[in-house]
Amino acid sequence: MGRRSGILEFAVLGLLRESPMHGYELRKRLNTSLGVFRAFSYGSLYPCLKTLVANGWLIEEPGSAPEDAVSAALSGRRAKIVYRLTAEGKERFEELLSQTGPDTYEDEHFAARFAFFGQTSRDVRMRVLEGRRSRLEERLEKMRASLARTRERLDAYTLELQRHGMESVEREVRWLNELIESERAGRDLKGSGSGGPDSQDTTTGATGVLPRSGRHSRPDTPDDTAT
Repeated sequence: MGRRSGILEFAVLGLLRESPMHGYELRKRLNTSLGVFRAFSYGSLYPCLKTLVANGWLIEEPGSAPEDAVSAALSGRRAKIVYRLTAEGKERFEELLSQTGPDTYEDEHFAARFAFFGQTSRDVRMRVLEGRRSRLEERLEKMRASLARTRERLDAYTLELQRHGMESVEREVRWLNELIESERAGRDLKGSGSGGPDSQDTTTGATGVLPRSGRHSRPDTPDDTAT
């Protein structure tokens, strides 16, 4: 399984742990609540769901039937399929939630992991946060070295773009420092409404921080019967 599909599996299992949903609801939650998936292909969601069902981690249940059977038959619409997490699926999510390998420090995977920090043990949160900080500090050092080598050859706009990228990474490092300090002090963010660096718009940028919920989301589409 590729890295991107692995992140999608993790996110789907995590969302369905909260409550059963049909495919369209999952699409919206991935797009809004987990903004890291804004750019992902929705064509990859349903193959992922089918794989999770085949693995025994999800089950498909019929949703509520259309009230007007004649209208439903004429329009070709059918009842939604609801996906529910199985006991094995919960175990699988718990297994993924406890992992703290290098992939969890990468941009997209970290954002997805952070979205479920409320369900993650403190020691795992600390390892992920410290690993992410270390990864960004390495990135920042390389960016500074590269800028020092190429500064004289860059035009003003390219130079400004390089500086902007460095400032974005520096802001995330400061944010991570604050989170790590809070974790060490025994504080958490549950109920605080914090989803990213203070007053920082994290919907875009190179660092891949957890985007704020609901920003720049796609408008809902009427096709809510896909399975």
